[in-house]
Amino acid sequence: MIIMAGAEYGSGSSRDWAAKGPMLLGVKAVIAKSFERIHRSNLVGMGIIPLCFKPGEDADSLGLTGQERYTIDLPSNVNEIRSGQDVTVVTDTGKSFVSTLRFDTEVELAYFNHGGILQYVIRNLINAKH
Repeated sequence: MIIMAGAEYGSGSSRDWAAKGPMLLGVKAVIAKSFERIHRSNLVGMGIIPLCFKPGEDADSLGLTGQERYTIDLPSNVNEIRSGQDVTVVTDTGKSFVSTLRFDTEVELAYFNHGGILQYVIRNLINAKH
């Protein structure tokens, strides 16, 4: 499941439940015009991919209805994912567009590579005991 959003997605309460809810509902990515800073970081912590439409684009301008199925063309090797990297998003109707990954720090990339902050912390604790 993907959320398509407008500008400043996540504005308002920046509590972590604003990101936990979508994660528990099965949201895998949010594609927005822009993000509220703390909420974007909380999404990453929950293992949700934050993506931004290119300037001047949004779901309406791209003719997206929200009924499509989406494939996000991420590198197969998670170590090749970079902050600010452009990726192609393809719909089951054949439409495609480019969006920008919004992992803004190396720590956020590490969280994503582990599936979220909880998994990252658990793996580090397990590795520290060995």
